[in-house]
Amino acid sequence: MDEKVASKCLNLIVAAIDLGTSYSGYAFSVKHDWGRVMTSIWQGGSLLTHKAPTCLLLKKDQSESYFGYEAEDRYAEHTAYDNKDYENYYFFQNFTMILHEDVNHIKHILCKDIKGYTLEAGTVFMHCIKYLKNHLFDEIKKTLVFTKEEDIDFILTVPAIWGEKAKIFMRKAAMKAGIKNERLNIVLEPEAASIYCQYLQIARNAINYDSCDLGVLRAGTKYILLDLGGGTADITVHQKCEDNTLEEVLPASSGPWGGKSVDDAFIKFLTELVGESAMTTLKQEYIDDYLEIMRGFETKKRTRMPNKLGMTIMHLPISFYSLCAKMHHVKDFKAIIEKNAMHKDNVKYSGGKLKWSNKYFAGFFKKTIDSIVKHIDELFDENEVRDVDIIVMVGCFSECTLVQDAIKKNFEHKKVIVPEEAGLAVVKGAVYFGHIPDASSRRSAQYTYGIQTWPEFRPGFHLESKKVNVSGSVRCKDVFFKLVTKGEKIFTGLAKSQFVQALTCKKNYLECALYISDKKDPVYVDEPECRLIGIHQIPLSADENQPLYEIEESLIFGETELTFRARDLLTGVQREVTFDLLKE
Repeated sequence: MDEKVASKCLNLIVAAIDLGTSYSGYAFSVKHDWGRVMTSIWQGGSLLTHKAPTCLLLKKDQSESYFGYEAEDRYAEHTAYDNKDYENYYFFQNFTMILHEDVNHIKHILCKDIKGYTLEAGTVFMHCIKYLKNHLFDEIKKTLVFTKEEDIDFILTVPAIWGEKAKIFMRKAAMKAGIKNERLNIVLEPEAASIYCQYLQIARNAINYDSCDLGVLRAGTKYILLDLGGGTADITVHQKCEDNTLEEVLPASSGPWGGKSVDDAFIKFLTELVGESAMTTLKQEYIDDYLEIMRGFETKKRTRMPNKLGMTIMHLPISFYSLCAKMHHVKDFKAIIEKNAMHKDNVKYSGGKLKWSNKYFAGFFKKTIDSIVKHIDELFDENEVRDVDIIVMVGCFSECTLVQDAIKKNFEHKKVIVPEEAGLAVVKGAVYFGHIPDASSRRSAQYTYGIQTWPEFRPGFHLESKKVNVSGSVRCKDVFFKLVTKGEKIFTGLAKSQFVQALTCKKNYLECALYISDKKDPVYVDEPECRLIGIHQIPLSADENQPLYEIEESLIFGETELTFRARDLLTGVQREVTFDLLKE
């Protein structure tokens, strides 16, 4: 770490929480040695990982909660031996995907657990964040005994493609989990990953470009950031600026091509092999065996080498083979394979082990890898990307050598960088961001942002249906006034202003609505592509003789959220107005 780069954090510790689709974790570092980032080790059976599965076991009265491998193991215990106690618990898995849609009523989204029971999403997210926060605090106190929670600034990571309401939703969940708003910041995942790569310390004598960080890149260099997580592949194009900050060249794009899609292909194979009924029984009545199978596959997935001849061998629980043989009314598992026309030539069984040729096993990855490659190919057709020569791979699925090899072969004329600990790039980069928050500079606006205005009606230009009479003035209602255009470069602290007038003075406040649109040039706020994201009320000066009130409205971009600032031109009083994006 460059010792000349000093932490700008005013607190003792920066801690980041990364609540991912399939895996979650945390990291932290102290101010005086912020480059030394600590993470925790999570254990599930014989599997040791830096992140835990994103799953929550929650007692229905909310008096107990468990997360990650502990949640899986305790749920397996509850379901064993016909123990009906598990009916008193919710068990949630892979639930974060619900926030990838910027729905209008996100406040009331429900998470569905493994048995189909539902619970308000904010409660589910709150318990996950609270568990990770407490686990993190316990870990910190092992080395810094006298640390208090007030000594920690928290960073929460969110996907770049999430809408504004989802970001605010996460902030509220974190606050309910006990993190104070003034000690909480939010960073977009690709920005965190880029910051990690840029500030990652490497050996001075490193000669292998594949292990390089982005600190060596000259200003103006663009690169594709490929973040391959458990649930999705998130792809962003960044550029290194003259001041060593980052600029987003294109808004993030995403697809369901994370490691889970490979798991799905493996489960599909097992289902075709033993039948839907056997797999359903396995998941419902032998959850411990199911978890053992998936953890074993996770190990194989991470260690599968490209172009390696021979066989891939997996040990599966004996009880799984016995269950399937019983349900198929055959003497052993080998008989199930022999009568399966689809897969009898693809898999072998002996001594409690399944065996595939390495080439066939690699087929579980094919659809996922092909989708990633196709998306990158399409990205290179964009004018802004045609001169990009570097692809940076981060995320837990990027650590799979089979995926790395496919990217390098399909883009052999590009330089492919896989930084050390690529699976921790986001959470460690989020810690870096907490210490150097100005490391990321300009992003591309994901939407067109604007406010609702009532300008003078223009015959032939405005729709007749929008014509209204307000205090003797003919106006056009519902007009979308742009403050920021989709694709426009934005940066932290950017303020866009517009002067508005209160057309009537019957109230002591001016109500202003903020909208976003997927179009670059929306005309009216009620177009299908437009969505209301918030309404705020600006207090007006108490002057009964004032015929017209003028307000300067400013839209201010923070790290990831939006703020309104209002200035009453009559009195000069300036107020920062916070509006509730979750308010119906």
